[in-house]
Amino acid sequence: MTLRRLRKQIDALDRRLVALLNERASLARSVGLLKEKRGFGVFSPEREEQVYANVKTANCGPLSDESLRAILREVLSGSRALVKPVTVAYQGPALSFAHLAAQQVFGSQASYLPCETIGDVFAEVEQRRQDHGVVPIENSLEGTVGYTLDRLVETELVVVREVFQAIDHHLVGAVPVSKVKRLYLHPQAHAQCRRWLEMHLSGVKIIETLSTSMAAAMAREHLEDSAAVTNEEAARRNNLKFLARSIGDSAKNLTRFFVLSAAPASVTGRDKTSLVFSIKDRVGALHDMLVPFKRYRINLTKIESRPSRRRAWEYYFFIDLEGHLDQSQVEKAISSLRKKSTWLKVLGSYPIGHV
Repeated sequence: MTLRRLRKQIDALDRRLVALLNERASLARSVGLLKEKRGFGVFSPEREEQVYANVKTANCGPLSDESLRAILREVLSGSRALVKPVTVAYQGPALSFAHLAAQQVFGSQASYLPCETIGDVFAEVEQRRQDHGVVPIENSLEGTVGYTLDRLVETELVVVREVFQAIDHHLVGAVPVSKVKRLYLHPQAHAQCRRWLEMHLSGVKIIETLSTSMAAAMAREHLEDSAAVTNEEAARRNNLKFLARSIGDSAKNLTRFFVLSAAPASVTGRDKTSLVFSIKDRVGALHDMLVPFKRYRINLTKIESRPSRRRAWEYYFFIDLEGHLDQSQVEKAISSLRKKSTWLKVLGSYPIGHV
């Protein structure tokens, strides 16, 4: 078959794709308008996970599931925007890792608001100026983000999604590594790239920034002697050369983010629930708290303690478990735990994130 004939077939398929996509968008807009009329938001994490699952089941290749997921993410983003653009707050300037994580969920057609602090993200959603917020909860190398945990205890917002963002740091600039005199980077990037930096840039002046994307912007302003540690997207947007790629101390560096909302997510069948509780300090107390989960055969994926900040030596215990609050076994286990706790709060049930 000739190249011209193959391209002709592709052009015909593209026209069919456009017609089908617009037909789908019209139906999605009707659904969105109906949901809005009934007082529901246009973003439904549980429904979107069902859509992704349906496409994965139908996929016979050669496109990968990940490729189709990325395509469908933009289809969903565009469909939501036909009804009402979703507004999303996140910490850091544009192209920060939090921004990239938010785009994983909401696509390019959402309206994004950069915030200076995690607290600002919570406030924007709590005061209903933004529909959703995206905040970091833990990093695979550096551990839990304590301030996020503290705010989750206080807020009335709920967790409706988790999203995992790969953290891949690159050294970028406009001069060779040997001529770099100033290095711009975020403190966490510094910690996660320490070995490489000590080996190759031990004598340079370190200037810490509020985000990796800000580091790239600062390096662009001082091209004659500066470099930055940043992500790939920020490097490209600032027209900086890659001096060294993937300089992190670990190749498996992920940050887990939570998506916050005023309304909870419904059951998908593949969910997690996060909760926090406190107990009276006595021998065997924590063991007794965990017994209900064994009794109802519920798998715990994480447990962590943190000072309550109310009084010395009082702790909160944060738990992630498999299942949704609306499922019978989960509800029974949490109800049993609540009776034994001095205080308990469910932070949210949400679809298990795509790693």
